[in-house]
Amino acid sequence: MSRGNSGLINKTLAVYAKDMRLEFRTKYAINAILLFGISTLAVVSFSLGQSGLSPQLLAALFWVVMFFSAMSGLAQVFIREEEAGTSLALKLSADPEPIYFGKLFFNLTLMCIMTFVITPVFFIFTDAPTDNIPVFFVILILGVFCLCAATTLVAAIIARASVKGALFSVMSFPIMLPLLMVLVKGSEKALKNQPITEIATELQFLVSFTVIMIVLSSLLFKFVWQD
Repeated sequence: MSRGNSGLINKTLAVYAKDMRLEFRTKYAINAILLFGISTLAVVSFSLGQSGLSPQLLAALFWVVMFFSAMSGLAQVFIREEEAGTSLALKLSADPEPIYFGKLFFNLTLMCIMTFVITPVFFIFTDAPTDNIPVFFVILILGVFCLCAATTLVAAIIARASVKGALFSVMSFPIMLPLLMVLVKGSEKALKNQPITEIATELQFLVSFTVIMIVLSSLLFKFVWQD
């Protein structure tokens, strides 16, 4: 491994470790994400009951909850730096690239924690079919990567705005709309017990979306961060 790659990895891990220490000290983002997701699922479940919702509605409900849960906490990775006044020190201590990847991995960790909690609760509250759960999990894993890849750069953009929370959802939604449509369609097919070969188009889109968003975001982040 070259010295440049080693330095990038070490700095990325340092940024990631710093954010994890701060998060486990305050638990703000984790609590916001989990409370929103679980309370939303509980309200919907008690309102509709386990009345045999169609796979399409179940898939739409799941990803709407995942999207808005993510919106409630993922922006904190940059907002916290601005509110604490530590963004300047971070700019002086690390290049934009390791900062971006460190924040991306932090958001990915939050999303994984959210997924591990919300997904079982979703299947319990809605009585969704579990016959094709491995295929559903493949879509879920790719969807988590897509959500993080699409929102980390947006979080950096809105961190300096005065109305941060609302602006994060508004700016993220146009980027996320085609992604959410594909995720709902793929999840619907999985809940209908269709084989993974029938979801190949959706899987290809999700992989391409993740790669494109990470590459573009890593290239654009230095202009956003240093502005």
